[in-house]
Amino acid sequence: MCRLLCVQGRDDFELAGHLDAFAVIARESREYQGHGWGCAWLEDGGWQLYHDITPIWEDPWRPPGRAKLLVAHARSAFRDEGIRVENNMPFTDGERVFVFNGELYGVRIKERGRIGAEKVFNFVKRFDRGDFRLALQRGLGVIEKRTRRIRAMNLIVADRSARVHVAMNFREDPEYFQMHTTESDCVRIICSDPYPESARRGPSGSSGGLPEPRTPAAHAGTTMAWIPLPKGQVLTFDGERSE
Repeated sequence: MCRLLCVQGRDDFELAGHLDAFAVIARESREYQGHGWGCAWLEDGGWQLYHDITPIWEDPWRPPGRAKLLVAHARSAFRDEGIRVENNMPFTDGERVFVFNGELYGVRIKERGRIGAEKVFNFVKRFDRGDFRLALQRGLGVIEKRTRRIRAMNLIVADRSARVHVAMNFREDPEYFQMHTTESDCVRIICSDPYPESARRGPSGSSGGLPEPRTPAAHAGTTMAWIPLPKGQVLTFDGERSE
């Protein structure tokens, strides 16, 4: 039951501020999100990746500079199992990066992978015939039919062309699993929760002793309107428009 983030810009944006906001979200989550974290960003047309077993709010490292696409993941390991840095997302096959949040029980598929999320990624790729959105629709549909119980199956896949696919499907606990998005100043943000400086759900709480995150420059002095993503669809964002 992890936390997910994707930031997609038409122009380069500063990376650190978005990860600082994400760190507060992970720290304040009602579920422990401290089993490590990772991020991926595009640089010169290729993926740069970082993974650490330290909770994101305790890790001072942030990728330097700017990029047009950022994907991040804070991990809450299922049953506290497999807590190793190699199990931290984003996963990548060189062309795409993948992050996942959910709980599936009684999944009747055979696929390679160290943990369930990696198996989902590899299974969906079996259906890729040049249209990865269609591959997600078909692959996730098969998984759904072959799974005894789905609490949630939320994921983000991004490729080196900066195209982003988002799928969200939950059957329990919408307060926790509902994902949100906002756009401002040519930057689209997709996140498990709204950024803390612009919106909070539930009673207004403190940051638990954390310093306030650096506000992303694109949003300094602005109020972001967050909207819930639609459930049960595969959405595609290519940086210019959604499909």
